[in-house]
Amino acid sequence: MPFPPVSWWKAVSRASSVILDKAEHFEKMSYRNKYYITGGNGMITLSIPLEKGREQRNPMHAVTICNTGKWQVQHWRTLVSVYRRAPFFEHYEHSLQPLFERHYERLIDFNLASIQWLQQQLKLAAALDTTEDYQPHYEHATDLRNMKRSKEQYDNLPVYYQLFEERNGFIPNLSMLDLLFAEGPAAKRILIQEN
Repeated sequence: MPFPPVSWWKAVSRASSVILDKAEHFEKMSYRNKYYITGGNGMITLSIPLEKGREQRNPMHAVTICNTGKWQVQHWRTLVSVYRRAPFFEHYEHSLQPLFERHYERLIDFNLASIQWLQQQLKLAAALDTTEDYQPHYEHATDLRNMKRSKEQYDNLPVYYQLFEERNGFIPNLSMLDLLFAEGPAAKRILIQEN
């Protein structure tokens, strides 16, 4: 998933290792090709366009991005427009922008790049690995593959300074980018604290 939500990172912050399953099948209505941020009029969904649309019948490693449009330019402009006034956006802007300038053929490659970038910024120690072999379930592991936006995920999530909160109220479980741009280096501490 690109720039996973706060709930995903909260689970990862407690893990010693994370395995990204490249063989799982694409699931529509999931986080596999979208992420959510806040804007002046509420939640904004940033979706990565896919070849064959959302009617995928492929494992994640075979899902290709439709690069005929300028989705990366649009996503970057939206992030700049929304977060330019966030306290820490300028701190991360120059290292994040190259992700939106590099060409990606496969969705899994962009997702992995976004996860690695966030892991670096958060300074989380969990070992990040990928697998090419599908596992229906993992023993002794928290399986985050079936995560969807649901109210149950919001229990125990941190509340932090959020742009546009005075207009929209606090919107929980947005992309980790929202927490990072708002709180900067304190994002890790906020993420791992018990609520």
